[in-house]
Amino acid sequence: MIDLRRLHVLRAVAHYGTVTAAARALHFTPSAASQQIRQLARDLGVDLLEPQGRGIRLTPAAESLLAHADAIQARWEQAELELRADQDEPAGPLRVGGLAGAVSALLAPMAVRLRERHSRLTVSIQELGLPESFDLLFEGAIDVAVVEATPHNPPLSDARYDQRPLLDDPFDLVVPADHPLARRDRVDLADAAHEDWIAPVVDSACRTHVMSACGAAGFTPSVVHQAVEWNVTAHLVAHRLGVALIPRLAHLTPDLPITRIRCVGNPHRKILTCTRTGAHERPAVAAALRELRDLAPATVT
Repeated sequence: MIDLRRLHVLRAVAHYGTVTAAARALHFTPSAASQQIRQLARDLGVDLLEPQGRGIRLTPAAESLLAHADAIQARWEQAELELRADQDEPAGPLRVGGLAGAVSALLAPMAVRLRERHSRLTVSIQELGLPESFDLLFEGAIDVAVVEATPHNPPLSDARYDQRPLLDDPFDLVVPADHPLARRDRVDLADAAHEDWIAPVVDSACRTHVMSACGAAGFTPSVVHQAVEWNVTAHLVAHRLGVALIPRLAHLTPDLPITRIRCVGNPHRKILTCTRTGAHERPAVAAALRELRDLAPATVT
């Protein structure tokens, strides 16, 4: 008989990449986590980890076992749903998280609607980045995440997660209010090719989107300034330090002397909802997803 607690430790090692990181996430000591893996290997009569340089890697037997472990987790979510089938009214705690723009434009109004319609449901919200959103979903610390699609996300085929499109978030060219381009209703990014640019920092998910949009317009932007937060970027634009691409979902300080201009070709990022596989049918999660889908169209008009 497989001890499911030990199986969960193996899943954590696969998710975080090292025994130490998995132990930290599970609030174990590294030696205790290693002991759980060794005992699971003895129970099954196979090797689960093998050395790779200074680290470790999963054996083919472990990879095969993990495919079953992910299926077991999804079935467990389904079992909980069926056991509570007579409890159709959303109730209890619902933990949601997402990127900053999604918190202000989507998750906050979603929480208000859920509070008005389901008095027994309690919603808590966290602002989260990547890959933290996927880590907390994996750990069961949140139930729904709103994330942007990036090359670093788990693939859509990852059996642990149910990732679904929510909306396309367009990027607008943001320029000082007195910039010559500010008079246009729509702009070709190539017209800003010779401007100084303000871009997300190099390790930001949106850096790739900005550089790709400019590349599609036929140029590499001259990045003079970098910022983490979109509102900081907007303030740099307001001080005439450059132009920037900013997603429409980003809430900027009102009354800044800047102009947002729609772009030819509609460069955008894709925003997804993500739950653990099997969890999207839980009444509370299903209610949250319905509200998000209802709110999404109005956020980027």
